[in-house]
Amino acid sequence: MDEVLIASVLASTLRVSAPLLLCAMAGVLSERAGVVDLGLEGKMLFAAFAAAATASVTHSTAYGLMAAIAVACSASLVHGFACVSNRGDQVVSGVALNMIAAGLTVVLGIAWFQQGGQTPPIAPEVRLTAVAQGFAEPQPGSWFASVFGHGLLSHNALVYVAFLMVAAVWFFLERTRPGLRLRAVGENPAMVEAAGMSVQRLRYQALLMNGVLCGLAGAYLTLAQNASFSPNMTAGRGFIALAAMIFGKWKPLPTMAACLLFGFLDAVAIRMQGVQLPGVGEVPVQLIQALPYILTVVLLAGFIGSAIAPKALGKPYVKER
Repeated sequence: MDEVLIASVLASTLRVSAPLLLCAMAGVLSERAGVVDLGLEGKMLFAAFAAAATASVTHSTAYGLMAAIAVACSASLVHGFACVSNRGDQVVSGVALNMIAAGLTVVLGIAWFQQGGQTPPIAPEVRLTAVAQGFAEPQPGSWFASVFGHGLLSHNALVYVAFLMVAAVWFFLERTRPGLRLRAVGENPAMVEAAGMSVQRLRYQALLMNGVLCGLAGAYLTLAQNASFSPNMTAGRGFIALAAMIFGKWKPLPTMAACLLFGFLDAVAIRMQGVQLPGVGEVPVQLIQALPYILTVVLLAGFIGSAIAPKALGKPYVKER
């Protein structure tokens, strides 16, 4: 049974970490360009609603994905219009985006589907399924089929896309000229402007890439993890991704490690419900469910002061004349 438990925890860790990874990489791109993005939660919620609503009506996975990306990119452009073009407060804009998403998705859900803010269930053939169907369940007595097969190969395509995005974002930021320019905008925008490049254009480009990844994260929640949209279903994942990004010091690989830690805690928490611990008894379900959020607070309190953010992060750029 050991291999079954290990395989189940590993599979759950990867599944839970996937939307966190996509959302955290979106935050890395935005904030390395100097734009604070507290609206990750709202963009992911908008995208989850768009994906579920579109997929349930059109019965098309592709249309659901495209709708999620389009809506998340639109939200990123609104954030950019407020903060980049009009030099508004980036924190206030992000918080406002979260509040609008939490309310508007419920209102639209009630108006369109009359199901208390939920969307109709997505048909099984529309939902994203595992790439390797033969490893859907762990196999007792077989370490390879359980740990390698079920643990690593029993996931849908978006899980693997999430991990590929970590490598892609790292390569983009560290090994390409556009990535170097994006990082320069977050460190010294005046130097970028002096070199003849537009700070606004580069920041908008970062926000569009941010929107694509947030759209994929939201679509994952409804097309792969759940069967429909429900109000506030993101449940703080955007803030957990933000904490992982800060803990990872705005670097893709350490951020991925933090997301995997959150995913592991969530996977363990699910399996600890109802378990009797020696000398303690049954652990309260509420405490187990709160573990990822407690870790978020601890990491933010312990590392937000010591982590060195991009120098121009949160500072509106005024072009020198």
